[in-house]
Amino acid sequence: AVRVTGATLVLLPLLAARGQVGELRRHWRTIFVVGALNSALPFLGFSYAALSISAGLSSIFNASTPLWGALIAAWWLRDRPTPARALGLAIGFAGVIGLAWEKASFKPGGSGWAIVACLAAALSYGFAANFTKKRLQGVAPLAVAAGSQLAAALLLALPALVWWPAAMPSANAWAMVALLALLCTGLAYLMYFRLIAHVGAANAIAVTFLIPAFAVLWGWLFLAEPLTPAMAFGCAVILLGTALATGVLAP
Repeated sequence: AVRVTGATLVLLPLLAARGQVGELRRHWRTIFVVGALNSALPFLGFSYAALSISAGLSSIFNASTPLWGALIAAWWLRDRPTPARALGLAIGFAGVIGLAWEKASFKPGGSGWAIVACLAAALSYGFAANFTKKRLQGVAPLAVAAGSQLAAALLLALPALVWWPAAMPSANAWAMVALLALLCTGLAYLMYFRLIAHVGAANAIAVTFLIPAFAVLWGWLFLAEPLTPAMAFGCAVILLGTALATGVLAP
């Protein structure tokens, strides 16, 4: 909630300065849906997952986002995959299932529900990208970015108040949330919606390829997280399938 509120406070003044508030008013209902699907729900899912699984493993499941995006595009937008892309979808989902099967445990203290939360978040991202392409074509990317963060802030305000920490978080934690809001949300989503506008949803969500490599690196450097052979193999299979499914890699 603090993350999306901070991003809103960064993006709304930019929107007003560019004179694009009118676009937000005209399309606010559609943008509200994007805020729910592309920020509020996925952020909840990954935040919940972070309580019990590593950042590296979480990011590998996040890398399934383009697979969901391609599958939804084929079903909803009638963007039929070529045989190579269909093979990529099958390979990618095999990697996701294999990694989830190896890691998931629904016993008390297990990681099963955390993995479900990650995959639900990735599915939500994939749907949101296609929804944006279908319903917000031609709308200013800044209006979509600012409006979606405002929507997410409104949706998460009540849960945040109900579950506000009993003890005030440290100054370091507040600083990290501020960086998440400014860089990883405000600036990142502005670039992301510009990508959707210019290169399409399928290509835009292919940036997810880069997330596991960086997340595993930062997890190893700052959190002492290990990279197991199963994680490395599962990640490679998911990325191979995703590259085929999105057309980045062509046989």
